[in-house]
Amino acid sequence: MLAPTWRDWVFSGKAFAAAMLALYIALMFDLSRPYWAVSAVYIVSNPFAGATKSKALYRVLGTLLGAAAAVIFVPLFVNAPELLSLVVALWTGTLLFISMLDRSARSYVFMLAGYTLPLIALPSVSDPGAIFDVALARSEEITLGILCASFVNQIVFPASIGSLFSDRINVWLRDAGTWAEDILRGEGATPSTPLKRQQLASDVASLDLMISQLSYDPGTKDVVGQAKELRGRLLMLLPVFSSLADRLHAVKQQSRLDDEVVTLLNDTADWFKAGGGVETELAGNDLLRRIDAIQSRDRLNCWEDLVFASMLTRLKDVVELWQDCLTLRDHIASGGRTSDTLRLLHTRKVLSGSRHFDHALMAMKVGVVIAGILVSCAFWIFSGWAQGAGFVSMVAVSCSFFAAQDQPALMIRRMLIWTVLSIAVAFIYLFAILPVVNSFEMLALTLAPLFLFIGLAMTNPQMGMFFMLLAVNSATLIAIQDQYSADLTSFANGGLATILGIGFAQLWVTAAQPFGAELAARRLMKAGWRDLADTASGERSSDVDQLSSRSLDRLGQLVPRLAALNVRELADVDGFADVRLGFNVVTLQQQRPALGHESAALVSDILGRIAGHYRRLLKRFGKLPEDADLRASIDKALDSVMRNEGEAGRAVTDALVGIRRVLFTGSTPPRLGLAESQPVSFAAE
Repeated sequence: MLAPTWRDWVFSGKAFAAAMLALYIALMFDLSRPYWAVSAVYIVSNPFAGATKSKALYRVLGTLLGAAAAVIFVPLFVNAPELLSLVVALWTGTLLFISMLDRSARSYVFMLAGYTLPLIALPSVSDPGAIFDVALARSEEITLGILCASFVNQIVFPASIGSLFSDRINVWLRDAGTWAEDILRGEGATPSTPLKRQQLASDVASLDLMISQLSYDPGTKDVVGQAKELRGRLLMLLPVFSSLADRLHAVKQQSRLDDEVVTLLNDTADWFKAGGGVETELAGNDLLRRIDAIQSRDRLNCWEDLVFASMLTRLKDVVELWQDCLTLRDHIASGGRTSDTLRLLHTRKVLSGSRHFDHALMAMKVGVVIAGILVSCAFWIFSGWAQGAGFVSMVAVSCSFFAAQDQPALMIRRMLIWTVLSIAVAFIYLFAILPVVNSFEMLALTLAPLFLFIGLAMTNPQMGMFFMLLAVNSATLIAIQDQYSADLTSFANGGLATILGIGFAQLWVTAAQPFGAELAARRLMKAGWRDLADTASGERSSDVDQLSSRSLDRLGQLVPRLAALNVRELADVDGFADVRLGFNVVTLQQQRPALGHESAALVSDILGRIAGHYRRLLKRFGKLPEDADLRASIDKALDSVMRNEGEAGRAVTDALVGIRRVLFTGSTPPRLGLAESQPVSFAAE
């Protein structure tokens, strides 16, 4: 673990100051549970002001929604514990499912509202008349803590998330630029994309949460639109990089590149290192002019010419997209102060916000949570355990926290370990330290070492969540009041209920959810194949942006799972290959109406065979034998389009080349009959 920086110390100091401010106000106004305010501070605190503000808003909304539900449901079902258990389980599960559908920071509202109901409702079943007071107290104290955290974070050295976002973008561009340089210089020009390069899709997908917080930061609220534009272009770059690598590999296998093209590729590789600015923009424009000049002189006579032309097209796409990324990055870094950003962009359309959701798998995970809550409620009802409410509440909280993950049991086990540590810390404070504290100043002084240390540790991305749990659980278990009133029996019973609740959640999830990353990966791959089959057959809308966005979103979910698995059938998956094929299938669907009868019929036959290929994959997971009939159909269509469609069929020709390169990478190149007739000009558009 690296030594804390001054920013880490500032964050820790601000969080502790906000917690003590919230505690002081809660004690001054004689609130019933002031420790809830302290817990709320550490739940919402973040090193960045915008992230703290967004989480604070969402926690207030989630708490109010859950508290309102408790006020409504407890009086209605207090005399029917089985029905109340069902209502609590369904409420928690339903809102958890909704939270999984929202990948922005806003999802916290729904998950929190889901498990807030059992936290407030279940301990109140023995005294339902006090449910409104309990719900109001929790809402007041949590809102107080949130307001204090937001206030301190905004006025004391507020840090903008824009700097972190810019750093993340720069790291991504550096890694992507390294891949581009490898491709252009030859080392990375391969028909398949290495897993390490596919992981770039996951890095882009992870930007969603950060982008959703930009609008809450005064320094970045004006660049949210540009951040989304940048994200779309970053995703578009990845399959284009993969396609360029494939075409360049094929060109080098076919023939030796002439000096002009080699110089162009090397200059483009050098340009990727330049890093932005006016000179980089001018150099990029010069590269585009040179690509256009080579394209205007080229003639399409044979397969080798088609592959070379496709390589030049991909190279031009890469340069334009990279220029757009650099322009948008500089615009975001300046806080949106450059006014001509949009005028400088080359690519006007970016990928839509279409996402892939495995609703069936999500429903299975939510079902596990609902069933776990019902089983724990049944145990509480039939055992009559006095601490059963705390037991069930911890089952709901721990299951909800990690439901979206492939291995929730592992994370719940870590949560259990940290909770045991929290109980030990609280025990020391309650029975060894706090009995000698007789003023608020001494209380703050005794709490400072623990919470300042926790605040420092929370800045560690890998461990931040667990130290946050340590802070929240410690504050709750210490249960600071205006007067010292610790009771060993009550503390032991509460701690035991907490440990048993989390422990039961771990055992339940382990037994009820044995499936993990491998099942999720297989379902993601099958969803992609189903999407391609439907698009090729015309059953799904041929919107290239939506198909591409869904495909790349799936890839962002698939790659981390592939990296964690050692499964033979998944070892050599190239997610970008299916994305590239999807681009080309949509192109054929869009261009088919403009083709002549012969070419259109051949394209229709190809699309039908592609649909059949992926439907066979769905039935038989794994590599299929090569479809010689499909390859022959592609070759016939290439010959027909080149002979009959001329320049108007260029997009179709390029799409057919791309499909053949994906499905028949190692096959013998086709013999086309155009060399015996008039060649087609490859003039620049």
